[in-house]
Amino acid sequence: MPVLTRLIPSPVVVDIRPGAIDDLAGVLADQRICSSTGKLAIAISGGSGAVLRDRLKPSLPGAEWFEVGGGTLDDAIKLADAMKKGRYDAVVGLGGGKIIDCAKFAAARVGLPLVAVATNLSHDGLCSPVATLDNDAGRGSYGVPNPIAVVIDLDVIREAPVRFVRSGIGDALSNISAIRDWELAARERGEDIDGLAAAMARQAGEAVLRHPGGVGDDGFLQVLAEGLVLTGIAMSVSGDSRPASGACHEINHAFDLLYPKRAASHGEQCGLGAAFAMHLRGAREESAYMASVLRRHGLPVLPEEIGFTVEEFVKVVEFAPQTRPGRYTILEHLDLSTDQIRDAYADYAKAIGS
Repeated sequence: MPVLTRLIPSPVVVDIRPGAIDDLAGVLADQRICSSTGKLAIAISGGSGAVLRDRLKPSLPGAEWFEVGGGTLDDAIKLADAMKKGRYDAVVGLGGGKIIDCAKFAAARVGLPLVAVATNLSHDGLCSPVATLDNDAGRGSYGVPNPIAVVIDLDVIREAPVRFVRSGIGDALSNISAIRDWELAARERGEDIDGLAAAMARQAGEAVLRHPGGVGDDGFLQVLAEGLVLTGIAMSVSGDSRPASGACHEINHAFDLLYPKRAASHGEQCGLGAAFAMHLRGAREESAYMASVLRRHGLPVLPEEIGFTVEEFVKVVEFAPQTRPGRYTILEHLDLSTDQIRDAYADYAKAIGS
């Protein structure tokens, strides 16, 4: 008899609502997570994490708290080595993207399940099977298991600087461009598309794109948080970052590599890259609409808005395909010369109303 279904790697608990963090102990005691003893290793930052530690300590008396210095591979290895000295039921990553990525890597290294408790919505990595960590060569992506549970307290999210929410918006919207690149690779190169992963990532992006709310609305934050979680699951379903990473992310990586001390946030660069990539593929109306939504939420749509000249942006776009060898996007498909990129950007800036 043929197999008619497949198992989807996803968290067993996803709790997204105001006040969710106050019920963290109950989530951790869930039989599927198996931390009824309360023996937990909790990774936090020295900022928001330390404040939340004081708030959560009374309800988690058996937890041991580990302060993580940053988001490097060395930080993640040090965290794992420290955890090996104790016996724990699970690892909790409590903080932003860097802390959660360090916790994901460390949990995988010591063979424990991870619970991700996000304090901001800066990107889709909070539920992805990838840990992005700085290393001696720049920045690397490391495969890790998905979090077994995800907790996002919208009250905590609102307390974080608004730039983190804006970054998450840019990352979510870039899904739409990334899926177009995946479809292009299927047509031109015969690359397989996982239809479920593509549908999840596309709908996550479209839900954020079409929502009328703003960064201060619970309804909008709920949709954004759910979209970022779904995007992470989509990457697990497909087995790679294809559902959320195309020309948009190649442009982002090029900013990071060429101008590491000047680069903007991940989501700002991805959003700008997505709007420009949509323009390149001839989707002028969609590109202009995406740019208008980015602007409405306070995100950049032109390189000058994040401190780069047009010539620097042209250099970024020209270099971008080198950041992901083997990935086929609109940039590889068009293979534009420097002058053609410059002309395309001038047309894009005019079309979106610079």
